[in-house]
Amino acid sequence: MKLIKKYNSTSLIIRIICGLVIGIILGIAFKDLKVIPLIGNMFVGSLKAIAPVLVFALVVSSLSQSNNKLDSRFGLVIALYMISTLLASLFAVTASFLFPQTITLTEAAVADAVPTGVGEVLENLVLSMVSNPITAIGSANYISILFWAVVFGLAAKKLANETTKKMMSDIAEVISAIVRWIINLAPFGIMGLVYSNVASNGLAIFTDYGKLLILLVGCMLAVALIIDPLIAAIVLRRNPYPLVFRCLKESGITAFFTRSSAANIPVNMELCEKLGLDRDMYSVSIPLGATINMDGAAITIAVMALAAANTMGIHVSFMTAIVLAFIATLAACGTSGVAGGSLLLIPMACSLFGVDANVAMQVVAVGFVIGVVQDSVETALNSSGDVMFAATAEYAKWKKDGKPLPKFLGGTMETEI
Repeated sequence: MKLIKKYNSTSLIIRIICGLVIGIILGIAFKDLKVIPLIGNMFVGSLKAIAPVLVFALVVSSLSQSNNKLDSRFGLVIALYMISTLLASLFAVTASFLFPQTITLTEAAVADAVPTGVGEVLENLVLSMVSNPITAIGSANYISILFWAVVFGLAAKKLANETTKKMMSDIAEVISAIVRWIINLAPFGIMGLVYSNVASNGLAIFTDYGKLLILLVGCMLAVALIIDPLIAAIVLRRNPYPLVFRCLKESGITAFFTRSSAANIPVNMELCEKLGLDRDMYSVSIPLGATINMDGAAITIAVMALAAANTMGIHVSFMTAIVLAFIATLAACGTSGVAGGSLLLIPMACSLFGVDANVAMQVVAVGFVIGVVQDSVETALNSSGDVMFAATAEYAKWKKDGKPLPKFLGGTMETEI
């Protein structure tokens, strides 16, 4: 019991770092341990299993008991998500022109269904909204989950009595408690995930596709540390970096290892509560962000598509590349909230330049090779941005209403450390 109390009283970040170090050591020293990867897979599987149920329960509960609290904050957070994704895509296009890349192609990847145009992407989005809600929860179709949760929530607000609304709230609280228990075991899960990556891949990806990987990660770091903070600074007129670094530390780190925006939703919910945000607001905006706030996905789609064009010797004008940036932004909103989700949209972007579908799928295969790092950084950028922009919209409303901002942003409001 003393050991458990000591574990729980230690900072989660410190515990995660310990799990990271142990996973690296074990991955270098032992290549065939079966139990360690199982722990990592169980952790990610648990989060992925509970996250869709949590999102549905929280959104239904929040909307059923809301008093029109979404107001201007909701519109602002959607605008921030879309502006950020567009700027990330434009930055990636510009960087690709400054540092053009070519790819040594591998065997083509295999996928069941790959969209070939923006129209198909948008059609898939619309159709996925109205899929069976039970099936949507089982398959983690977050577009459909959000759609039906909003419908159920608004219907419950109008028709359900107070007892039913209280029951919905209690269910959401129970699921949230389960999620907190799972997150508390994150160090063990991360140890397993890191062990799997180190034991299986080593450092080979850095030598084979180093320049491409540097460009992708460089663009993502620039967006995380320059472009997104600049957007937040313009809205809040405050130094945004205390908020940025806190989101990267408490959301980005776990997202880096789980490689799934969907699986990281419970972590982001917990962080929003620590930041003192309105639960009625973040219980809707965070799941929405995991679907449409896809800076990293837009960067991946744009960089990989231009690299494919360069590899095939296709000249791409800068104006055509700007069109690609807008297409990548729209396509990123349709990216699945699972590991590698953005890669299957690369053929759609490649079709803009006339790149053959077989070649495009070989580029996807390269994406899976470097995905150990690329997809991890992409998810960390996407998921930490969900919280940062949700907090930015909330704090902007506080500032407008004369409510003091948190101390770490120069205000007087106390928030949980």
